Amino acid sequence: MPTQLEIAMDVMIRTFHRYSCREGDRFKLSKGELKMLLQRELTEFLSCQKDPELVDKMMQDLDANKDNEVDFNEFVVMGAALTVACNDYLVEQLKKKGK
Repeated sequence: MPTQLEIAMDVMIRTFHRYSCREGDRFKLSKGELKMLLQRELTEFLSCQKDPELVDKMMQDLDANKDNEVDFNEFVVMGAALTVACNDYLVEQLKKKGK
């Protein structure tokens, strides 16, 4: 039986490939695929954002090799960065409550 962490890893891999296979290189996310993934899989995150160019900015930040696509390694960096930001927020809230 897989552990919670193994399940989380599997979900990251499957989510990436569910969107990356829609157009162009099936092992990379185009800008359109990234936008669709963010809109469908990170709806709460996007709903809090006010910047209409957020997807463009994220694409530029994630696309380390500047090929106008996001590969799995670049995608994982985004997942890790968002997870760290969520953890930082949680820690701050707990500190405010004195826990």
